[in-house]
Amino acid sequence: MGKASRDKRDIYYRKAKEEGWRARSAFKLLQIDEEFNIFEGVKRVVDLCAAPGSWSQVLSRKLYLPSKQSPVSKDGELPLIVAIDLQPMAPIEGVIQVQGDITNARTAEVVRTSFFILIDLFNLFEPILFIECVYMTSISFVIYLSHLQVIRHFDGCKADLVVCDGAPDACFILSGFAVTGLHDMDEFVQSQLILAGLTIVTHILRPGGKFIAKIFRGKDTSLLYCQLKLFFPVVTFAKPKSSRNSSIEAFAVCENYSPPEGFNPKDLHRLLEMVGSPSGGDDLDCSSGWLEGPNKVYIPFLACGDLSGYDSDRSYPLPKVADGTYKSLDPVQPPIAPPYKRALEMKKASSHGIRDLEKLSLDA
Repeated sequence: MGKASRDKRDIYYRKAKEEGWRARSAFKLLQIDEEFNIFEGVKRVVDLCAAPGSWSQVLSRKLYLPSKQSPVSKDGELPLIVAIDLQPMAPIEGVIQVQGDITNARTAEVVRTSFFILIDLFNLFEPILFIECVYMTSISFVIYLSHLQVIRHFDGCKADLVVCDGAPDACFILSGFAVTGLHDMDEFVQSQLILAGLTIVTHILRPGGKFIAKIFRGKDTSLLYCQLKLFFPVVTFAKPKSSRNSSIEAFAVCENYSPPEGFNPKDLHRLLEMVGSPSGGDDLDCSSGWLEGPNKVYIPFLACGDLSGYDSDRSYPLPKVADGTYKSLDPVQPPIAPPYKRALEMKKASSHGIRDLEKLSLDA
């Protein structure tokens, strides 16, 4: 099916290319912000499962670029945005990229301590466009900076906001997990990805901060809600207008990070296991998370975005042009190292009758 056909079927796909977004998911974060005002007062952000970078683009355009262009702002006041993903992605102005696995607990410590390392590096090196040679606990860093001074005044402070638009097909593919189409399985694997993100959150999010994460709705969504409620007094599940109605996707908007008194991040797993049992916790929502039927916990669910705006499940006619021929735009930024590259190489080799597939190089 051609690009023009998809432009007609998916209005947000077409609008993303026209407005310079790397993916249509950018509109989801924008619509969440319209409803919850998540960017207010934010100076430090972490974007988990960031590739291909559409949410990092939103963070750059909404936070970094306005501050940079303001005549009264100073270099030390520029917002700091850190993007983490297993896959590398093309650079974005004002965004620091960390290539690592959010399901690995070491990544949380790396993200937290990397800021101190970078501050020391800035004192050793002259400002350059990018540095590629920083290694720590087997996780490599690829850092792209337009202004290296953006880190100087971080001073070990924690993040104001953590966002995660990850899904198993992007983040767990190396471990054998992917979106299967079996909703119960997908919901479970996605919830585990969110809890991996929560591990990062407990290390790097300041008290009062916010956490936004993609979820898959299902019969056990209340358990995930109760687990998030342990750390956030206000948890709302939101469905942006740009998210298809046919999709089980939604987003958990968690506000006012307040970990339990005396909480140790090392005890996170034990604490999460307590939720969903009759003795789950003091909070009414958490202790009743195991109940079924009319006693099951009520989860706040909200539709966000302009409800009179574009319908993500509807086809729209292509815009009229002067010469009468609509030309579909190419994607803003194709993936530079997609996880499915190996599969494409094998398919191409098979079609050409190449037998020794193992000799194919991922870098070819």
